[in-house]
Formats: sequence, structure tokens, C-alpha cells
Amino acid sequence: MCGITGWIDWETDLTFKQPIVEEMNKTHSFRGPDAAGIWVSTAAVLAHRRLTVVDPEGGGQPMVRQSGDHKYILVYNGELYNTAELRRELESRGYTFEGYSDTEALLLSFIEWGAGCVRRFNGIFAFAVWDESRRSLFCARDRLGVKPFFYAQRGSAFLFGSELKSLLAHPLVEPEIDAQGLAEIFVMGPARTPGCGVFRGIEELKPGYCLTCRQDGVHLRQYWSLESRPFEDTLDTGIQRVRELLEDTVNRQLVSDVPVCVFLSGGIDSSAISAFAADVYARAGRGTLHTYSIDYLENDLYFRPNYFQPDPDTQWALLMSGYLGTEHHHVTIDTPGLAEALSRAVIARDLPGMADIDASLYLFSKEIKKRATVALSGECADEIFGGYPWLHSEKDLDAETFPWIRMVPERADILSPELRELIRPQEYAARRFEEAVEEVPFLPGESVLEARSRKMLYLTMTRFMPMLLDRKDRMSMAAGLEVRVPFCDHRLVEYAWNIPWPMKSCGNMEKGILRRALTGVLPDQVLWRKKSPYPKTHHPDYLAAVRDLLADTLSDPASPLGRLLNRPVLDKIISSNAADFNPAWFSQLMGGAQLFAYLLQVDFWLREYKVAIKA
Repeated sequence: MCGITGWIDWETDLTFKQPIVEEMNKTHSFRGPDAAGIWVSTAAVLAHRRLTVVDPEGGGQPMVRQSGDHKYILVYNGELYNTAELRRELESRGYTFEGYSDTEALLLSFIEWGAGCVRRFNGIFAFAVWDESRRSLFCARDRLGVKPFFYAQRGSAFLFGSELKSLLAHPLVEPEIDAQGLAEIFVMGPARTPGCGVFRGIEELKPGYCLTCRQDGVHLRQYWSLESRPFEDTLDTGIQRVRELLEDTVNRQLVSDVPVCVFLSGGIDSSAISAFAADVYARAGRGTLHTYSIDYLENDLYFRPNYFQPDPDTQWALLMSGYLGTEHHHVTIDTPGLAEALSRAVIARDLPGMADIDASLYLFSKEIKKRATVALSGECADEIFGGYPWLHSEKDLDAETFPWIRMVPERADILSPELRELIRPQEYAARRFEEAVEEVPFLPGESVLEARSRKMLYLTMTRFMPMLLDRKDRMSMAAGLEVRVPFCDHRLVEYAWNIPWPMKSCGNMEKGILRRALTGVLPDQVLWRKKSPYPKTHHPDYLAAVRDLLADTLSDPASPLGRLLNRPVLDKIISSNAADFNPAWFSQLMGGAQLFAYLLQVDFWLREYKVAIKA
């Protein structure tokens, strides 16, 4: 995994602009702590930071290859899991390889198949290839958006980077937000609308999209989307196919020249990945698999079960570790460290995020990085197989709104009257919801029940899941840790998408077909355990810490946040410990403490990034 950035310009000679791109590249030092490279011509400068995972000697970037009269330069962030198949196909067509990296396989694939190469890739990627002869840039992002890619156009300049911070390091890009950016922060946040970079004039290349940048402009094209088809398999066949696909993708994603581990919470998703990985390790004689779980200091004293989080994970992670014979590491986060990491999480994401849910993952990743460079995680199984409560709730299914964006009127009341009038929170949320629904690929002739479930699954996969993938990428890469997500294998996603809802939730259980696919792989008590989300702290000291920090922040006349809020309303919320915002005002995890922490992140972001509001 790595960080990439670049500058294309049709009117400016970039030969002497290398220092600017070097500064852009430095912002990705945490993504790529092992090496840095840059390639310069009159019209293009491409830069790369490397986290070495495969082929330390042969995978350096920017990678340059000549083919006939054409010179191609690649910068790439990601991992291909079908490198061996691509290599065999390319060798049969006369290509020779200088190493064994997936980087070389990707570049030669582009040389051979052009833009069509992206359909041949199994992996997670964001990359840019400059064709020096044609003076053309091709960029692409993986199907599910696991790897990030942002870009901006400023006059004759086209700028791109893995993270927002790389673009903001360019003198042509100012840290400005307008009404849309404010609405993304205060209405959609901590999620984002696909394609929106929040900062004014910065776009995100959407998942499953590619673009070509030439002198005549930037041309976007969608190369992949979810397609609805009649499901022809029986339940038994579906169960077998899900198991085969998951087992195969875990096997593929264990490839690495550096230490690999697995996130293990004791839920069925992480347990399944751990089980398949442990089996590979045992058969290949790779030694003992290391697994990791997270908890918070004294959480056992204060945890109270609720609708979203029925029980803590610790006992389940230890049970699975013992069952599989892994070497398990239990990371405990303390309250002061968690509160301090809120600001570091903002810098990692370049935006306010999931507050301590982000910060804890960053601290967790830092601990893992001490022993490993690659980790596998169970992220996204809930979106793909239907694990969230809102997919099983008649009220949520009929609500005609994003079920994770709760309490919009109450959140709007916190804002100043001027800001409410500017962004119109309820109208903005409704408009974004309608846009999302218009994209849903309904299957002609399907039942009302199936159409309703398909719609909610689509919204969850395209509007909620990207936030979690952003979180996973930014927090882990900020610690120099590469996290792979087997449930985002596009073959598994495409197959699961068309499994009918009654079959997907067979046994009237969330992720019913996945549970049946894992029968015999996991112990029964884990297999039938009720879903529990990523753990958060329940310690009252954390609530007190972020409440007091927010009160202090708002008492500062220089606070940029204070001018955007309705202080009398917020003061009442602070005095009540945000009781009305429990158990969750966003997703399943963000309750009262996270409301305070999110507002703290907004204030820090406005100050640290010197954000100018242009509305």
C-alpha cells in the first residue's frame, strides 16, 4: 500500500515544479514510510510513497516501461490478488517481467489492454498512468472504493492524490468550503456523498469509475456497477458458493513478503476470516497466525447492552483464538489516550470523522504495526449480506430516509439560525436520499418485499459502506498498516447482491446464508451469535472528558465552531450529557459522547486546516 499524487498541466512547464509535488508527496509519508519516488516531464509530475509489501526489489515506483514508441509511467496504491493469472496471460502474449510485483503486472496490463484492464483486476486499487507520447493520463479506482482517489482542476492544471491533504499542499488549492461542504459536515457527516471531496472544487473519483485527462478535458466513465439478475441457484448451491468464494479470497489476500495478521473480534465475519487464514497457515507451514482484538480500559465495568450492541467482544475473541490456535493480542485503549487521538484522527482523514471510533482504530493500528505490516479485516460483511438492524426493521425500511442518519431535526437545532437557513438540513438529506434511490438497479418483476430490501441494501453499500472503508484506510495507513477486506472481493459482492432476500436472511437471521456457509468452520456459539458492532468506550470518564473539552472550546472567542452553533440549545445538551442523543444519533455507535467528540473534531479541523467558509 502506498500514497500517490501528481500534477498534469497543459500550459505550465512542470520541469521546474518538482519541489511543489515533492511537498504534496510528503503528506503521504505515513502511507508510504519505506520509500519515495518522483518522475518529471514538461507536462506531468507523478510522485509515490511506498509501503513495501510485495517484491521489495522490483516494485519501486513511479514505474516506467517503454512499449514501441510509447513510454508509460505508473503510480499505484493498492494490491492485486490475481497477479499470478495476469502474469501468465501477459507472458503468453510475449511480455517479460523484471520482478514479481503486482505493480508491474498492473502496468503491463494497461499497456496490453488499455482502459479495459480494470475489468481484469481482482483487488483494491487507485492508480494513474501517464502516456508520455500521447500526453494522456488514465486514472482508475477499484470497484468498491477501498482505496482513495481525489482530484481537482484549477485552470490548465489537473491535480490528484490519495488523500485530500496532498491536494491542499498545492498552492493552487485553498482549504475552502461552501454551503454544500457545510451540509456534508453537519447533515451527512461523518458520512459523505459519493464523489464529494467536501472542500470546494475537490472531487472524489467514485468507486468503479475511471477517468482520462487530456488537453481537451477530463472524461469520466463508470466501468463497474451492481447489476441485478435473476438468481438461478438453490439455497444449498448458494451456501456452497458463498463459502468457496470467501475461502478463495482469504487465501488470495494472504500473499505478502511481510508479516500478516487478522483483526479478530469474535463476531462471525472476523472469525470466518481468521479460520480460513489459520487453515492456510497450517497447511502451508507458515507458523502461528497472529490475531488482534481491541477493548477499552474498565469497559467491563460500564458496558450496558442495548439494541445495537448486545454484548462485549472480549470473551468471544478469546474463545475463537483458542479454537483456532492463534497467538492473540488484546489491545486496551485508555481514556486519556483516546481523547488525545481525536485530533490525530482528523489529520488522518482530513475531515471530521467517527470521533473516537476513528481514533481508537488509529491507536489499534499503531499497536499492530509494531509486529505486522498487513492485516485482514471483516469489514463490509454486514453491508453485503444484510447484517444491520435497519435491514430487518419495518420502520426503517419504510422511513424513506437513510436509517443511519438519525435525528436530523435535533441536529439541525444545534446549528445557528443562519447556518440552518443556508444548508436546510432536512431538505439536503432528503435530496441526497432521492438521488441515491434513483440509482438502485431494481430487477423487473421482483416483489415489493424484494425491491424494498434491494433498495436498502444498495443504499447501505453505496452510502454507508464507503464511510467505513474511508475509516479503515485512513486510520490504518496513518500508522503504516495495510488492511485488506476480503468481503469486498467483487466476485463475492456480485454473487451476494443477487441472492434473494429470504435466502440471504434464511432462518430469519441477519446474514443467514453466510452463517450457514460457515457451518463446520466456526463453533456453533460463535456461528449463531447476534451481531455486535465495532466496540466503543462506555467509560463515564470519556464522556466527561469530551464534554468538558467541548465546553472549554466553545468558551474560546476564537473558536470557529462557536459561530456556527446555537449556543443556548447546545449548552442544554452539554448540561444533560447529551442524554437525548443516546444510544445513537448516527449509525449504531455514535451516541452522546460521540456527538461532543464530533463537534470537537469539527472545531479542530476548521482551525488546523485553516478552513475558509465561502458561502
